Amino acid sequence: MTEPLVLIVDDEEMMRTALEQWLRLSGFVTATAANAEEALAGIDDSHPHVVLTDVRMPGLSGLDLLRSIAERGLPTEVILITGHGDVPMAVEAMRAGAFDFLQKPYVPDQLVNAITRAAEQARLKRELAALRRQLDGGENELAARLIGTSPAMRALRRAVRDLAPIPADVILLGETGTGKEVVARCLHDFSPRAKGPFVAVNCAAIPAELIESELFGHESGSFTGASGQRIGKFEYAHGGTLLLDEIESMPLLAQAKVLRVIQERVVERLGSNRQIRLDLRIVAASKVDLKAESLAGRFRADLYYRLNMATLDLPPLRDRGDDCVFLFHYFLADAARRFGRGAPALHPADIDALLTHNWPGNVRELKAAADRYALGLGATGRSIGNILGQEACSSVGASLAECVAAYEKHLIEAELGRHENAIAATAEALQLPRRTLSEKMNRLGIRR
Repeated sequence: MTEPLVLIVDDEEMMRTALEQWLRLSGFVTATAANAEEALAGIDDSHPHVVLTDVRMPGLSGLDLLRSIAERGLPTEVILITGHGDVPMAVEAMRAGAFDFLQKPYVPDQLVNAITRAAEQARLKRELAALRRQLDGGENELAARLIGTSPAMRALRRAVRDLAPIPADVILLGETGTGKEVVARCLHDFSPRAKGPFVAVNCAAIPAELIESELFGHESGSFTGASGQRIGKFEYAHGGTLLLDEIESMPLLAQAKVLRVIQERVVERLGSNRQIRLDLRIVAASKVDLKAESLAGRFRADLYYRLNMATLDLPPLRDRGDDCVFLFHYFLADAARRFGRGAPALHPADIDALLTHNWPGNVRELKAAADRYALGLGATGRSIGNILGQEACSSVGASLAECVAAYEKHLIEAELGRHENAIAATAEALQLPRRTLSEKMNRLGIRR
């Protein structure tokens, strides 16, 4: 893992030297500049993660340097230090995009903590920028649809890429809001059936007495109210893909008839004896374990086994580490375009809120939060924590020790996910001895 580069900008040589020594001892790679002009001259080549700058310097001030970095759109965080700090200056600095604002004399550990958090945010910005370049350049169209850099999402993209060209029915298993229809469309769009129809049916939204007509179609006069012929969803999806979403909600009687259609690949409209041959792929999506449902008698076991040629488990957002930050930026930019507004910057507290939220509604909940953040209206304003209804540490009545433990657990789990459960790499990333990391994992109940 590349150590973050910190550029120290101060017109006092003694201060530059002291800061450089302290930060190197703390594990950072450093560079120095005697003024803002010198810093700007080399910043495009050095690409620092964090710029640590004094505010009051001859020539350009630290605030001027901050604004120049923001105008260039560099994935660099700026921390300002001053001996003359006051509230108006701090407010101006934060509005200009400063990551943090520290006043002399500062506590060294506080400075290191601020730089560590700033470097992490800069890393996220760079990964997001790389992802956007990949999407904009069309290097990987599948990555543009299934967005994320977590191991779980990389594995999902590999599975979709492998399954798409194979004429196999698929079960998609995932919580509400994890993107089951998006994955189903990818299976269709990256398959030889891409030019055929993609038909999505929400089984939970169709009344039980109408589901057979909706799926299989009917002839005129086949039942009261059938005034004309109707093509069913199975027949309509001929040559393409049929998504049966929330299939666990389908009545058992309808399941028996669906099983026959899937096995024989023929359908008979209600009121007709003519068999219509079908050529289609079935994708069944469920938010519950269909095997467990079949064992409990709530879902036909024979239909489950017939559909289960391949199963894809869609990871919940809470298990995808930094993906929530990537996705939030993605949806925020989209919302800003739709609403005709500029995309507001995220404060470090907003990043923490994204990373520590449990996301019961998964990606759907995150998209709604991005829309509200883009609007910035009402009592919640532009605080993600308020938008998500978070209490302190996301837990009502939590003690400081509980808050710290929860956040510590999240950070360790995120690094484990990023390094594919490699303890050595995780310990290095967190700058912890392996024994200390193991003890923390045992204490916090973290499993690899």
